[in-house]
Amino acid sequence: MQDYIYLMLSAALVNNVILARFLGLCSFMGVTTRVDTAVGMGLATTFVITVSSMLNWAVEAYLLKPYDLLYLRTVTFILVIAAAVQFTEMTVRKISPPLFQMLGIYLPLITTNCAVLGVALLLVEGKMGFLASVLFALASSLGYSLVMVLFAGLRERLALADVPPLFAGPPIGFIVASLLALAFMGFAGIGAH
Repeated sequence: MQDYIYLMLSAALVNNVILARFLGLCSFMGVTTRVDTAVGMGLATTFVITVSSMLNWAVEAYLLKPYDLLYLRTVTFILVIAAAVQFTEMTVRKISPPLFQMLGIYLPLITTNCAVLGVALLLVEGKMGFLASVLFALASSLGYSLVMVLFAGLRERLALADVPPLFAGPPIGFIVASLLALAFMGFAGIGAH
């Protein structure tokens, strides 16, 4: 049980997909101008990462390995991710049309979000069992969502701040993102004996 807790803390905080692995930066910089949009994108991405990772684990274990089709891993994973994104897009459109409008083009672009494929490939690389894979995917996506919401809140505050013209816009965003990454490095000692 303790191993699963460390796995989840590591995936969400210490090895955060955005701040430590630099995956998903396109949505990180593109969707984080408002907290409500970042929350919606975080929830959608959490759902897609978790579901697609479970499906990709099953595809890897029951199709690719037994039939020696490992060379099709990336293509197969992308197809599974695309199907999960389509399902998510239809669900969000049905449940919350305003959120669907706010997310705009970024919702279908979850398919090409490297964080989603990156988590699936990290699961394969880590040779995790099903439960560990689900927990790792869930924690990674929750860490992704946490960072998205934190950064969106910081960017909303920056919009009201008197930023020198030279640093206005993306430059101050990258500076704040780097400071946020440094802050998350403080979690590296969790679980050390």
